[in-house]
Amino acid sequence: MMMSIQRVAVIGTGAIGASWTALFLAHGLEVTATDVAPGAEERLREYVHNAAPALQRLGMQSPMSADRLSFTADLAKAVDGAQLVQENGPERLNFKRSLYATLDALLSPEAIIASSSSGLTMSEIQAACPAHPERCVIGHPFNPPHLIPLVEIVGGTSTSEDTIRRVTEFYTALGKRTIRLHKEVPGHVANRLQAALWREVVHLVESGVVSVSDADAAVCWGPGLRWGVMGPALLYHLGGGAGGIEHFFDQFTGPMTAWWKVLGSPEITPALREKIVAGVLEEAGTRSLEELAVQRDEDLLGLLAVRARA
Repeated sequence: MMMSIQRVAVIGTGAIGASWTALFLAHGLEVTATDVAPGAEERLREYVHNAAPALQRLGMQSPMSADRLSFTADLAKAVDGAQLVQENGPERLNFKRSLYATLDALLSPEAIIASSSSGLTMSEIQAACPAHPERCVIGHPFNPPHLIPLVEIVGGTSTSEDTIRRVTEFYTALGKRTIRLHKEVPGHVANRLQAALWREVVHLVESGVVSVSDADAAVCWGPGLRWGVMGPALLYHLGGGAGGIEHFFDQFTGPMTAWWKVLGSPEITPALREKIVAGVLEEAGTRSLEELAVQRDEDLLGLLAVRARA
């Protein structure tokens, strides 16, 4: 797919913003990044440098192959001439409203403002844009965006269908797998699904049913392997045997709905938090956060390669 957007501004260069930056550069886009945190530029360039080998293994060009990344702490300079802004600011509604009001005044009417927000709704954010709220949209990635294909696209009450179409085409041209949410819900879709599973993990640990490490093993060595290739609905279609999903409903509706009734709703008390933290640290062992991230990314690259061949 041809990329109509060539100049991108990235606001906020933490883990998500830096990962987006590496991906944009690997697709040959001109990127101007901005962040007011001390040392942000150095950390961003280090991240892009470290992400280069993975992006090249995925068949993209090195994000370091050309001088297409500029950095400024000045927001107005950063967004000047941008065709799309990928915003990765703090998850605070007042902050985002103030930022979007400023962007609404600075940007040309055709420029798209896409937020990486994982929980806030675009209707709440774009209310601060009196001129062009129609060009504001949620483009929520999964961490790290330069590796994980999923992007959730959610419009607000004022977002235009043209913006939805254009931003979908943009992310698709980056190799992303987009999903469209037709209604706004806090946390969007994928995070809500994660939260539902995490709630039950916390409940089972709290109840003494399983350790933290065994709960992790139950997910990543069981259904997590299948979820890496198919979603639960399609897998249940297979699970229904010759009768497919209809037979699955006939056979398992009763047992599964019975389990639903006894799923937990734990409260994160100080004691429970301490128990889970201890379990996670025991599972991590001597591996640092950096070492765990390298392991995660290496395994993701392997899985992505398998899926690409399929």
